Amino acid sequence: MISAVLGGLCCVVPNALFALRLFASVHRPGAASPATFFVGEFIKIALTVGFLGATAWLYHDLNWPALIGGFVVALKSYIILLFRHQK
Repeated sequence: MISAVLGGLCCVVPNALFALRLFASVHRPGAASPATFFVGEFIKIALTVGFLGATAWLYHDLNWPALIGGFVVALKSYIILLFRHQK
């Protein structure tokens, strides 16, 4: 279970930081640009790879299928929103 949670966190934390960075840049005049998006996306990918590497290095009882499964579920969780009905 811990491996799956860590895998999910390796996806959720960088995406949340990316969203906060974009949200903050939109509310500053002249700060929203394609360069802001691409720099943020690069940082998000680097953080994701770094978190996955740190998890593999620091957590010795790692279960790889659970880590990858948690990561994929967190990564693709937006699909659930597509099938959710709004009333």
